[in-house]
Amino acid sequence: PLCMASRYIPSTTNMKLGLTTFLLAAASAAAFAPAATKNGAAACVATPTPQQTMTALSLSSATEAAPFTQGPRIIRDELPIVYVYDHCPFCVRVRLALGIMNVKHNVDFLGNDDIATPTKLVGKKIAPIFAIPEDNLVMMESLDIIEKVDQDERFGASGQIKPATGRTDIKAWQKSVQILLRTLQRPRYVATGLLPEFQQLDGRHAFIKNHQLPPYEKPEWKGDGTDENPGMPMDEKLKQYAEAMAKDPAPLLEDLNSKLIELDDLVYSEHYCSEGGLSMDDIDLWARLRSITIIKDVEWPAKLRAYMDNLSALGDVPLYDEMAL
Repeated sequence: PLCMASRYIPSTTNMKLGLTTFLLAAASAAAFAPAATKNGAAACVATPTPQQTMTALSLSSATEAAPFTQGPRIIRDELPIVYVYDHCPFCVRVRLALGIMNVKHNVDFLGNDDIATPTKLVGKKIAPIFAIPEDNLVMMESLDIIEKVDQDERFGASGQIKPATGRTDIKAWQKSVQILLRTLQRPRYVATGLLPEFQQLDGRHAFIKNHQLPPYEKPEWKGDGTDENPGMPMDEKLKQYAEAMAKDPAPLLEDLNSKLIELDDLVYSEHYCSEGGLSMDDIDLWARLRSITIIKDVEWPAKLRAYMDNLSALGDVPLYDEMAL
């Protein structure tokens, strides 16, 4: 069994990055840069006819969308620290935003059973937690953290990531897959034994104790602390997780693949999900979609898969494909 340290850094073997997902910095920069014309000269193009102009305007958004242009690397003398659980989408929001804004930072992976560290920092067990050592500042709540970094000129220009657009269609899609993803993702988080927060048995058991599997609701699973409703016994919870992993996932995968096709139609381009550029819509959506890559044999539509890979590289947050179950 692998050992777990509170500041565990995943090995390159355990969290191997797919070649198409992560590139060397120079290659990534080249991929996101606009194509240059030969000898710096402007390209010569024929004047389009009105019909050709109308055709061009009707091209798909994916064709028209330009990739995000990343700002200069920001490296403070004392690096900010993000305390996270690797699987947590709210933690991923912060990691992705910092990566996109090109702010170098340290990532401190908490064990899932570690109550002492977050309690010492902010008074309770929660993640993400963000610290700026040079200011002696410690704060929580993912959206507040991102806003703080965005408004602090030490971390680059403000407004690099556009505000959320308030799209209800993507929110409705997320709600429609909530039960399906809980069923598929939660057992796989702990079954891999590779995520840093679950390196030790106590961490895995802490997650299973507090995270119900469908069709159970939280009050049935956890109880309310009374004798009348003590919650499900731990042995039964472990059994439920084991049975969930043992089941043939094919019917659920069929449903998930169908839902991903629906989402592919909602995503504006392979670079950002909403028209107008990279926004907080992407920070939230990508952070939630990332955990789908821990599920083996998912069939991603082409545009959506490119979206996942592009933001993974841009934000410097790896996907789970190489450890998928």
